[in-house]
Amino acid sequence: MRMLVIVAVALSFAFTGFFSLSLAGETKAKTEEMKGEVKADAERAKGEAKGLKEDVKGNEMKGDVERAKGKAKSKGRKAKAKVKEEKARTE
Repeated sequence: MRMLVIVAVALSFAFTGFFSLSLAGETKAKTEEMKGEVKADAERAKGEAKGLKEDVKGNEMKGDVERAKGKAKSKGRKAKAKVKEEKARTE
């Protein structure tokens, strides 16, 4: 009986530890996802600001190029964040 109680307590501690580790991985993954979204939005905003600056100067074509570069960098940031998120989920 005593051995059974010891085994039950040990197993409960083990399962609790595994559960908290998986929960920590999900939290880190969510954090990585949010950081990626913020960085992507910042890149998009920078591209838009540069584009507007070029439009004011009269360079509409260069403004469009700056906006496109901002959107491309934004997509790159999102892709990097997705990779980090998946990596955090598997840890």
